[in-house]
Amino acid sequence: MKAIASSLRRFSLVVLTMCLVISSFVVFSDSAAAETYTVKMGTDKGMLNFQPNKLTIHPGDTIKWVNNKVPPHNVVFDPAKNPQKSAALAKSLSHKKLLMSPKQSAETTFPADAPLGEYSFYCEPHRGAGMLGKVTVE
Repeated sequence: MKAIASSLRRFSLVVLTMCLVISSFVVFSDSAAAETYTVKMGTDKGMLNFQPNKLTIHPGDTIKWVNNKVPPHNVVFDPAKNPQKSAALAKSLSHKKLLMSPKQSAETTFPADAPLGEYSFYCEPHRGAGMLGKVTVE
């Protein structure tokens, strides 16, 4: 009888240890690895466009804005053209400081709880020239 009780105790300890190990993987691993996307500010051919000018991402992802050609550039998210029409959200995503030198960069990380939908952005100095883009968060 003691042998059965001892074996049962060992088995229970092994099962408990396995549950703890497996649950630690679940707790400490990311649910989905966040991605980083690069968007050039000015095309390789010197056009006043973002390259790419349309991007689909997920909440938690990051966009790296790289000054490429025909500076200065910046990126401003339009407060009227995001899912919540939120000026505070647009401001938090924007980088109004002008990037003057080639290869200068700035990053925008979309919050994990970012509302799904389309976000419009532009370059302030070149908005009139059509330097516009959209990010779709899905």
